[in-house]
Amino acid sequence: MYTFLPLLALALAPASLVEGRSSFLSHAHKVAVKHSAGLARDLRVAFGGVLVTQPTSPSNQNVYCVGSDGVGVSVPSSGNSSSSSSTKTGSGTATGTAVPSSTSVPSSPWKAVQNYSGQTFFTGADPTNGNVLYADQGTAQSAGLIEINSNGNAVMRVETTPQVQTNRQSVRITTQATFDGGLVVMDAVHMPTGCGTWPAFWTNGPNWPAGGEIDIVEGVNNYTNNQATIHTNPGCTLPSTSSTQLNMSGTLVASTDCSAAQTGNQGCGIRSNLSNSFGSGFNGIGGGVYAMLWDISGIKVYFFPRGSVPADISAGAPQPQNWPTPMADWPSTDCNPYQFFNTHSAIFDTTLCGDWAGAVWNGTGVPGQDVSCAQQTGFSTCSAFVQASGGSFSEAYWEVSSVHIYQDTS
Repeated sequence: MYTFLPLLALALAPASLVEGRSSFLSHAHKVAVKHSAGLARDLRVAFGGVLVTQPTSPSNQNVYCVGSDGVGVSVPSSGNSSSSSSTKTGSGTATGTAVPSSTSVPSSPWKAVQNYSGQTFFTGADPTNGNVLYADQGTAQSAGLIEINSNGNAVMRVETTPQVQTNRQSVRITTQATFDGGLVVMDAVHMPTGCGTWPAFWTNGPNWPAGGEIDIVEGVNNYTNNQATIHTNPGCTLPSTSSTQLNMSGTLVASTDCSAAQTGNQGCGIRSNLSNSFGSGFNGIGGGVYAMLWDISGIKVYFFPRGSVPADISAGAPQPQNWPTPMADWPSTDCNPYQFFNTHSAIFDTTLCGDWAGAVWNGTGVPGQDVSCAQQTGFSTCSAFVQASGGSFSEAYWEVSSVHIYQDTS
């Protein structure tokens, strides 16, 4: 059976663990100026409140890394949020995963064994050198940066004060529980987008990169195609550069060497071929569901656009063996998933500028970025834009229906 952690156990990694690796992470990020898509160090700007209340019993070419620093603050549960909900944000309406009333789904060995409803926020520096300041729970609530909306969805925003002298406020969350192997399913109707943003949803182990990092959702600025990436200790590699041989729909961005140390923190990044898998494209279809499967065969990331979510996911009885080809696949052939990855927590965050979004401020050529942010905004640097353009971050928010972490107990 598998554990189902309704996402949101929004708790941050223990402060002691964070402090122990903060100095190393800060150094690692300074070296990562090559854009690596490793969320583990970038997620500083997390919007985290995504988590929802769970049932108390089981129910039917750029890569960067993120580090965690700060003091956690418990946030009382704001009520239930289910994977079945409709959300209205801005001018559009997005619908979360709905459980078909007339569809019979076979039982699944993946079961929910842990449920969470708490949320934790913290303040801390951004290891990715981003222009953000993490707000604690009280500050975030007072500033309207976090809320559970009327649809039961967790909303996590970036500060939109017209002008700031230094960094903008944001929030980040992490599951309190950790896991070794499993199935993580995240349903969102909106994610941050726009010049200067760098959102990510990822999982991370201790003593980065020894515990491994799995970036499930990540991208910057106006990108519309998601990039999933893993970062590891030396020794983990992909057996091929061919999407066909790797049995995935995405495309390898650069190296087959997933080691952070040997790739300047880039790891093995795989970009989706779908223009609705990230940013404005994702938001335009009402979002969708991302799933990360970590088992003896390796690590896989799946994306299901709204309207194409498998019935077994909607019913809370996932059958990954029946799902179509994953977006990304890192097989165990040359990378033992239990040797290079352990004791992971799930994390949401959004940073601004930093080693990736800031580094490609003048860049184009990536899906969604036909015009550089420098040209689009009229600002020569990302940091100058962030400080002077609060109104431009109205779309820089996460709206998450649910996160479930399953463990196979068969």
